[in-house]
Amino acid sequence: MTAPPPGGEGLGGGADAAALPTPQALRRADRHRLTTRRGLAARLALLGPAFVACIAYVDPGNFATNIAGGSKYGYLLLWVLLGANLMAMLIQNLSAKVGIATGRNLPELAREHFPRPVTYGLWIQAELIAMATDLAEFVGAAIALNLLFDIPLLPAGLITAVAAFAILGLQSKGYRRFETAIMGFLAVILLGFLYDTLKIGFDAGEAAKGFVPKFDGSDSLLLAVGILGATVMPHVIYLHSALTQNRVPAKDDAEKRVLLRFNRVDVTIAMTLAGLINMSMLVIAASLFFGHGGGDVDTIEKAHAGFKQLVGPSAAIAFALALLAAGFASSSVGTYAGQVVMQGFIARTIPLALRRTVTMAPALVVLAIGVDPTKALVISQVVLSFGIPFALIPLVLLTRRKDVMGALVNRPLTTAVAGIVAAIISVLNVLLLLDAFGLVSF
Repeated sequence: MTAPPPGGEGLGGGADAAALPTPQALRRADRHRLTTRRGLAARLALLGPAFVACIAYVDPGNFATNIAGGSKYGYLLLWVLLGANLMAMLIQNLSAKVGIATGRNLPELAREHFPRPVTYGLWIQAELIAMATDLAEFVGAAIALNLLFDIPLLPAGLITAVAAFAILGLQSKGYRRFETAIMGFLAVILLGFLYDTLKIGFDAGEAAKGFVPKFDGSDSLLLAVGILGATVMPHVIYLHSALTQNRVPAKDDAEKRVLLRFNRVDVTIAMTLAGLINMSMLVIAASLFFGHGGGDVDTIEKAHAGFKQLVGPSAAIAFALALLAAGFASSSVGTYAGQVVMQGFIARTIPLALRRTVTMAPALVVLAIGVDPTKALVISQVVLSFGIPFALIPLVLLTRRKDVMGALVNRPLTTAVAGIVAAIISVLNVLLLLDAFGLVSF
């Protein structure tokens, strides 16, 4: 293993070289657009990083938690999705700002400014979170391949691994091809659920009641934490800062502020789309299954069968295609994030094939031994929720420091709101633990 050059400008060569874009891959035209173009054309030219990050917000784990939530509790947990999406907008804006302001990504800054034991602790938990992330992505894509083509789950998981490498390999041609591919997958997911929403319809009045915060027992709390973990993803908190570092070099603080404004547009559009997709998942499940045997629709396979039976084959195919697109795209983004984490926290890299083998092993074991895949997906999202504070707290601590962020340091209000978000997530996780040990009841 070798240490990369400072500033995340490489991964040691070989197979790793295709994993992250280097400054040499940046196009001078991007900076020209930044300084000479205005309006919609300029914004469209600079869109991309947030769309890569947002694919993690609509990965197969979201399918599992949203379908489970909608079928069992109706519209009850819509408020959780709305809150999680607003949190995601704030968090991803802060993460992207790190890359723009410092030319470093979040793990690199943690290595530079935190004690070594803290850095290594953050790295270890991030690797465990990567395994939980891969579990959701591989299992989800495998289920989709099984539903569409009747491929057994284990071979379908291996096919997903090949697809992830192929998509990630587009970065060797420049980051724009990778970003365009991810946007294409996002479009498939969006169109799939738009079709199903229009086909099924829903009661808007009843859905509106779901935006009033409340729970219905401990199981609803478990699902709420799972939804939060599926929506606010720890690995893309790290990744987004790497996507923006040196993507378009800025010569001074004024240009950094311009880039930051473009980034806010990017994040707003991408996260709004992700939020609409997530809400449509829950709304569709609530409309179809809640109160009509919804307690029995506790797996993605049963949801697919319900689509086919209650709506028609076309709705079932749209659902499965959206799931497949989510699995393929999010697995490649997960691999990308894993390299950022290792390179940043401990200044080391390993070949992508080895990293992928290690992190996907739990998912393949789940597929091989026949564990209920949807239950595994939901649990993986709860695990992810426990990882959020370990990414979010360093983000808040670093972005509030002027010696780190310079002119783009957080305003006190931004730091306060981000601290509240971190506290809310942490409290939910503590409540879940207390409930699991019978110390509190909901």
